[in-house]
Amino acid sequence: MKTTLSKEQFDILSALSGANGVLSGRQATKDTIYTPQTVADAHRSLDDAGLICGGKITEKGIAALEPYRVRRAVFLAAGFGSRMVPITLNTPKPLVRVHGKRLIDGLIDACLDAGINEIYIVRGYLGEQFDQLLYKYPMIKLIDNPLYDSANNISSALAAKDLLSNAYVLEADLLVSNPAIISKYHYRSNFLSIKTERTDDWCFEAEDGIITEEKIGGADCWQMVGISYWDAEDGAKLSEDIQKAFDMPGGKNLYWEQIPLVVFRDRYRVCVRECLQGDIVEIDTFDELKHIDPAYNV
Repeated sequence: MKTTLSKEQFDILSALSGANGVLSGRQATKDTIYTPQTVADAHRSLDDAGLICGGKITEKGIAALEPYRVRRAVFLAAGFGSRMVPITLNTPKPLVRVHGKRLIDGLIDACLDAGINEIYIVRGYLGEQFDQLLYKYPMIKLIDNPLYDSANNISSALAAKDLLSNAYVLEADLLVSNPAIISKYHYRSNFLSIKTERTDDWCFEAEDGIITEEKIGGADCWQMVGISYWDAEDGAKLSEDIQKAFDMPGGKNLYWEQIPLVVFRDRYRVCVRECLQGDIVEIDTFDELKHIDPAYNV
């Protein structure tokens, strides 16, 4: 049974789990959004419950975090990457190298560093090339999406629909500069986002930290990053709703995240989880690739 933790308790416990020792009140305040008084109150309640002792997390505390642990990561890697032509004519976009390293490697390494060892990759275009990953990452499991060329990325989510509880869902073509954005524990379902004054890209409106609208372009909003986490309850709902949405008229043309954020929005409460502009980069075009890695300027 899931131990009920407040958000404050969860944040303090998860911070302690990676602190390698005592987490001081000052450090806890620095690593969370809370005031020193809130941190002190959370410490006191955790100590009373036996989840920490002497400022250190106990075995009982680790057990209390277990229901919040990320069980698996699902990579959506089936697309063609048309805006990256000519490099994607012979190489799937996630396998394109930037400064000598495949894009997807940075994401997989970040997952492994966070203790997420159950990794699935949904492949489609030039799918056999993903076999090369098995030499470096023998733990990964490859899932074929036979509909990648006739449907949008909802088809990749459909292929993995029963794997989305306690799971990350990641676009496989993101360049990660800060691997710490992949974390071991999550309190509830969330979408990684960058607070921005203006964007022409996909973005979110949010109220009290909960996503209320997904749209293209906006001001004073949250720019979407293609990494999300889905807790056990929402993952179970996604398993049903992905199939329902796919079977709707026009469903094959949906982006997968429109299912919880648009089509069945009333069934979900998805948080925004903030990251910084420099933490991760989506390379959309070949020109952007050449700008980031001058080796392609030949």
